[in-house]
Amino acid sequence: MKATRLGAAALAAALLGTLVAGTPAQAAPGDNTGTATSPSTDCVTDPATPKRQFRAMWIASVTNIDWPSKGSWTAPDQVAKQKAEYLAWLDLAQKLNHNAVVVQVRPTADAFWPSPYEPWSEYLTGVRGKNPGWDPLDFLVAESHKRNLEFHAWFNPYRVSMPAPGGAGADLSQLAPDSPARQHPDWVFAYPPAGVAGSRLYYNPGVPEVREFVQTAMMDAVKRYDIDGVHFDDYFYPYPSGTHQVPDDATFAAYNRGFTDKADWRRDNINLLIQEMNAKIKAVKPYVKFGVSPFGIWRNASADPNGSDTTGSQSYDIISADSRKWVKEEWIDYIVPQLYWYIGQYPAADYARLVPWWAEQVRGTRVQLYIGQADYKSGDPAYGSFWMNPQELSNHLTLNRSYPEVLGNVHFSAVQVRANRLGATDIYAAEHYSRPALVPTMTHLPRKPLLFPVVTKAQREADGVRLSWRQPADGMGPLGTAASYAIYRFDGHGLAGRCDFADASHLVGTVRATDGAVQSWVDTTAADGTRYTYYVTALDRLANESPASPPRFVR
Repeated sequence: MKATRLGAAALAAALLGTLVAGTPAQAAPGDNTGTATSPSTDCVTDPATPKRQFRAMWIASVTNIDWPSKGSWTAPDQVAKQKAEYLAWLDLAQKLNHNAVVVQVRPTADAFWPSPYEPWSEYLTGVRGKNPGWDPLDFLVAESHKRNLEFHAWFNPYRVSMPAPGGAGADLSQLAPDSPARQHPDWVFAYPPAGVAGSRLYYNPGVPEVREFVQTAMMDAVKRYDIDGVHFDDYFYPYPSGTHQVPDDATFAAYNRGFTDKADWRRDNINLLIQEMNAKIKAVKPYVKFGVSPFGIWRNASADPNGSDTTGSQSYDIISADSRKWVKEEWIDYIVPQLYWYIGQYPAADYARLVPWWAEQVRGTRVQLYIGQADYKSGDPAYGSFWMNPQELSNHLTLNRSYPEVLGNVHFSAVQVRANRLGATDIYAAEHYSRPALVPTMTHLPRKPLLFPVVTKAQREADGVRLSWRQPADGMGPLGTAASYAIYRFDGHGLAGRCDFADASHLVGTVRATDGAVQSWVDTTAADGTRYTYYVTALDRLANESPASPPRFVR
């Protein structure tokens, strides 16, 4: 890590201090306390304040849904405007006690970074292929990490264009001059057909060179930037449009790999993409997570006994996405089914039926389950009366508590979260995100043990209580590297027990590790004249937690 190591004498003193204190908090490791992967079954916890829960919102760039806004294209200082807009989204994430952001950086076979493979995204400047004059992805990752938010880079594997008139539609000549799709027209198809409303271009998933190319283009970002996760959405083969068929007969004839059923072959094409992408990510950076957010219905029970009690569209059939297989084969680290339906008597897709189905699918696997939430429907009468209930989204999160496999939520999308129609965002934030939370750990990803921090100072200042600490032997030998820290506060002076760390009742903040020997953080919520006891733990970049520091008392 960046922090300077303690000297041998200081380290020995710190270890001695822990032995003298002799509390259960120091004796028991802090990582995974209160998580589904390693639960503290003997501790009573508050379900409203889980210690670990993935919390994020999708920040979509395609058609400038969330960021950057179209208004920033023509701003006098475009770069400054776009940076300020993004920082405002991070402010919102922090206000809601989120711990991650999922940001779309490759929306239409383009890039939000200087890619040697693909053109600059039109959504940065309004012009396809135009250099914006800065490196957005570098900024996005760095600023997210400053707020101690995980950064999940959201890629769309196969979409090449959006419909005209706003997008290039089916016209290759309207793409950026250096677009690989223009250089390899045999790699793409239009769907629906050119001339039909909504037509757009897709890379053909059945062409082996295409699958290799899109992986290479995305892996460029994985290799060059300090991202925490790779994230795919629900677009694989195109969603059906009327009676139009995907034009891949010739591709199937040339590359069928022995398949006789085209539907099975298409699914295998997507399976190969998922399996190979995961292997490539882990070969380069084993700690980078890989997740997919599929359409919320895999198959209906009427079509497959393993399916859900639903009657809606099936991703297995309509977009060739065998999302259940990805879970069972453990080709992904997490899955975020888009359960964009209400709780109630809705036979096509009832939220209350789909959550337990997805919980059952991940049970016994190492794949984590987060739920995609439809904030965009809340308060919009176009989606029906159920969505005019200010409590609907909060009720979703309450229902999730009944299924320990559900380890978090991702909200679509940032502008809808901020809109807070009917006060729904305020309600679910107050009822479910009132305290900070650590992201769930993934025990199958690499880790090393962390020593506990040593708090060297705790003093009252004008804006609160400032804590300072050092991280002993950080990253040395068999020890891991601290990427961030968690701060726990207890009223009064006393020693905390292990169960006091099992939920987030006493978690007052997390902070990213910085350069330098001394780390610090200010508790701005500390009340004047109140006695407190503080503990600090170290977290690696995968949120594995060290034992707690010796206590530090503040009078």
